[in-house]
Amino acid sequence: MKIAGAAEAAATAAAWRKEGLSIGLTPTMGCLHEGHLSLIRRARLENDRVIVSIFVNPMQFGPSEDLDRYPRDLERDAALCREAGVDMIFHPTPEEMYPEGFQSGISVGALAQTLCGKSRPTHFTGVCTVVGKLFNLLRPDRAYFGRKDAQQVIIVRRMARDLNMGVEIVECPTVREDDGLAKSSRNIHLDAAERKSALCLFKALSSAGEQVAAGARDTQALVRHMRDLIESEVSASVDYVEIVDPDSLAPVGRIEKKVLAALAVFIGKTRLIDNVLLEP
Repeated sequence: MKIAGAAEAAATAAAWRKEGLSIGLTPTMGCLHEGHLSLIRRARLENDRVIVSIFVNPMQFGPSEDLDRYPRDLERDAALCREAGVDMIFHPTPEEMYPEGFQSGISVGALAQTLCGKSRPTHFTGVCTVVGKLFNLLRPDRAYFGRKDAQQVIIVRRMARDLNMGVEIVECPTVREDDGLAKSSRNIHLDAAERKSALCLFKALSSAGEQVAAGARDTQALVRHMRDLIESEVSASVDYVEIVDPDSLAPVGRIEKKVLAALAVFIGKTRLIDNVLLEP
């Protein structure tokens, strides 16, 4: 397994394509956990060669967000990738990705203006720009994303389709701890009390699922119920709780078909997201 910067990674991927080998890409910001590893294993099953990108992308962080706090441990990540059968880690420098004078970007319109996009208005332009650059540099056949970041998956899939990027976007299930907390690199920031409080995200989503299964259809009532459960935790502060169409991300008033219940919550200073699909 090699760890490569931009020029070497692009040349290696081009050589693989010339040999007729398929390439699977798992884009990450490092601090790998079981959620990432599940994506890598899926890529390993479905492709001849597997690339994991590790790049903490400054373009997707707002000025007051946790770029400097974001955990980094390349040595540990490389060991996990080697064990999982990764062929190459793409680990560029910020200067390689955003050279002096860089001023371009990719935006996706309305999909990026809801849910996380309301409080993080530049976030998805940063995501799409860096993912678009990864696709251009490495030209993978498939790229693997986790369902925990549902809005991101929907946006990246739309970008790849709209811009004819020729990449299959593969969505993989959310991986959770035994008690339901979604795996996240940011979980490392939670102390013991906050870790316990963070369970309110999954509890709220699970309770909404139970209510829908019992016949509840009014999304406003369900949203209020979820917010009440979350806000009962002293260290929890709601960014958003919404129920939306799983394709357009448009708000839904009444549940007549499958919908996406999505939320973002600050536990102390750590912002966590989660979601589930609800079906009548």
